[in-house]
Amino acid sequence: MGNRSRIVAGTDISRSVADALQYISYYHPPDYIRSLSQAYAREQSPSAKNAIGQILLNSRMAGFGRRPICQDTGLVVVFAKVGMGVRIKSAASFAELVNRGVRQAYLDPDNPLRPSIVSDPLAGRVNTRDNTPAVVHVDLVPGNQIEITIAAKGGGSENKTRFTTLNPSASVADWVVNTVSTLGSGWCPPGLISVGIGGSSEKAMLLAKEAMNEPIDMSELIARGASSAEEALRIELYERINGLGIGAQGLGGLTTVVDVKVATYPTHAASKPVALIPQCAANRHLTFTLDGTGPVQLQPPDLSEWPRIGNEDLHSGDVRRVNLDALTREETASWRCGETLLLSGKMLTGRDAAHKRMIDLIDAGEPLPVDLRGRVIYFVGPVRAVRDEVVGPAGPTTSSRMDSFAEKMLAATGLLAMVGKAERDPAAIESIVRHKAPYLVAVGGAAYLISKSIKAARIVAFEDLGMEAIYEFEVQDMPVIMAVDVEGNSIHNSGPIEWRKRMAADTIARNIGV
Repeated sequence: MGNRSRIVAGTDISRSVADALQYISYYHPPDYIRSLSQAYAREQSPSAKNAIGQILLNSRMAGFGRRPICQDTGLVVVFAKVGMGVRIKSAASFAELVNRGVRQAYLDPDNPLRPSIVSDPLAGRVNTRDNTPAVVHVDLVPGNQIEITIAAKGGGSENKTRFTTLNPSASVADWVVNTVSTLGSGWCPPGLISVGIGGSSEKAMLLAKEAMNEPIDMSELIARGASSAEEALRIELYERINGLGIGAQGLGGLTTVVDVKVATYPTHAASKPVALIPQCAANRHLTFTLDGTGPVQLQPPDLSEWPRIGNEDLHSGDVRRVNLDALTREETASWRCGETLLLSGKMLTGRDAAHKRMIDLIDAGEPLPVDLRGRVIYFVGPVRAVRDEVVGPAGPTTSSRMDSFAEKMLAATGLLAMVGKAERDPAAIESIVRHKAPYLVAVGGAAYLISKSIKAARIVAFEDLGMEAIYEFEVQDMPVIMAVDVEGNSIHNSGPIEWRKRMAADTIARNIGV
């Protein structure tokens, strides 16, 4: 076509966005799977190895089943590089073409994705029901094609984004490592940390957000050595962040990140803006190109590259089987941090919105729509079921958002235990001890695997809340790890401390030639 403008149909953009979002909902990037498989092979922490194994098994199951890797199917973020020789054939704006694709993807009857976007961030917070609008960034570049990078960013990792403006002489590495040490595990490690340095505040954020979608190449970088200041910083951060011992799901272990990305841009002489964005274990993104010949044609990855890990590999050690229908406070008091439990029986669910409604009813002296006495509650908002499923992917949500409700809920309801993801704050742990109601964690990033342990599901309250309604699940051998026991011991405190000490000791031993 020479130098003539190239026509790209607007419908091709929408169709390609829809197909790409479906694709990344159930296929991990192969480079992430290769890196995570290496982490699984070298992991020495039993709890962290189990968590990584669940993520890998879940990924393979999701790929074969073509159902979401994670129940949080993400905020859609698009980076588009539009060639100035392209003419888009459409009366709609580029953003609207993208949003049409988002609607198609999230409302696809064969694989519906969970809508998580609320229209008013301040007051009403009403779910848009189709996950629109996306966040769209467009850059005009030379050429006659359109390159689109599309990502589905989970809320747990997005909430851990941080920004600062350092003094020009201050250490970026120190700030990043210190900041990661305070993030907890709600961002669902093992994943990536992406750092943007320079420009202005918004530019630094964009640098970090776009860089996290680059291929994982840390092993190759370490093997060949750094050839720039950015690459040297990547290696330093990779080693120091893993040296924190946070580990998979914050349980303590060798691998917290499989890669660190760094992107820079010129900045004001008086400034050093730095943005830090974690990427969770779902790590959903894809780049494709449109050249006017039609929508993108996506080929499935070779799932034979995925390691063959089975439930027998994950639960081959000591596990405790728990009958939820006969559970007592005496039994829950015997659970200890780090134990793997397999739960069977009936449990209730409830997330932020359901907790808020229940607290409002408790404060008003009104009865709750469901009796919580003697029950276990799971912090989850599942994907809608399709075909013969009883429920869609149903992984845990970040439990810290329920911390402010913990005392009133435990004092007023008689709950026996809670299941969620990541650490609890000190006040919540005090409530756990006071009311003898331990806290367990399911693995974030294993939503499809967890859903296979759910044998029945029905909504029992607050149906208008959609995925935030209260369900009753009947589960069989649902895997969880004890996180906070009735004495207040927390694996999210003890695990990283233990593994940080072990790794430091190993480093000292290597340096002195022991």
